[in-house]
Amino acid sequence: MRVALDATPLTLSSGGLARYTRELSQALAAQYPEDEYVLLSDQLPPWPRNAWERRWWLWGVDREMNRRRCDLFHGTNFSVPYLPRRPSVLTLHDLSPWMNQDWHHAAARIRQRTPLLIGLGIATLIITPTEAIRDQAIETFSIHPGRIVTIPEAASAHFRPSASSPSRPYFLFAGTLEPRKNLPLLISAWRSAKEQFPVDLVLAGRRRADFPEPPPEPGLRLPGEIPERDLPALYSGALAFVYPSLYEGFGLPVLEAMQCGAPVITSRDAALTEVARGAALQVDSCDVRAWAEALRMAASSPERMRMLREKSLQRAQEFSWARTACRTKEVYQEARRRFESA
Repeated sequence: MRVALDATPLTLSSGGLARYTRELSQALAAQYPEDEYVLLSDQLPPWPRNAWERRWWLWGVDREMNRRRCDLFHGTNFSVPYLPRRPSVLTLHDLSPWMNQDWHHAAARIRQRTPLLIGLGIATLIITPTEAIRDQAIETFSIHPGRIVTIPEAASAHFRPSASSPSRPYFLFAGTLEPRKNLPLLISAWRSAKEQFPVDLVLAGRRRADFPEPPPEPGLRLPGEIPERDLPALYSGALAFVYPSLYEGFGLPVLEAMQCGAPVITSRDAALTEVARGAALQVDSCDVRAWAEALRMAASSPERMRMLREKSLQRAQEFSWARTACRTKEVYQEARRRFESA
């Protein structure tokens, strides 16, 4: 089988979409060397060569798949070709573009086209990363349960406990800095906690254009994007990994932190609850006092943090990209079967 995957997320320097696309394609190629996996995008070379191909989702991707003799398309970024000439699989990472437009100022196209691709049956099968998102998608888009499958993501194998001796203790957030991550609340809670405990707050990641950078203050560090090779040490050295997100589809940084043995404090978002499954301390995303208390506890209770570290490592062992690739390959095979019998 020759599968085309949408490589558009790889134009991003970081973030969950890029990691999902990269890790899944590599795991598929490693697990199934008899198949071929082709990365296609109008944002990467070879560029569309004429006006027809520049209408990428209508004509360009189909012509490129003809040239590459691809059997199936996997839309890793909410989209599949508009003309259903082959089976296709669409990964619906979450429903945030339809929940709050302030979370995605540049997602108008996704908001318009993805419901049509789903509703018209153009996407043969749909993947979600958690049961929480599957249930929400079924209700929101009236999807028949037989068309949509949950396949958890995973953390890359290089995320593992690493020796780290930070000069100052710190709480760590890692991920894209954007409105949905609820970072103003985290900063407020940290300010309250640091009145008693001298702990820094590190907000590491790419800052999206719609995220206002907080004013400088002692102990608040925004190092920007961290090279992936340096992330395990950053996770491992944190007093706790803190993730107060208002909404997630999976929450890959949480699993990365767990795989590095970091104690994790997250919001009570449904997908994060599913991923953490009792291995994290969870706090209401709107309760700044509760978050401040959780940070104070993390700074004053090393035994509780040690227990959370152990739980993190145990839970992380239940995920792997090899398992994700295996289940994704099964979806590809089922999509081909359904398309051919339709």
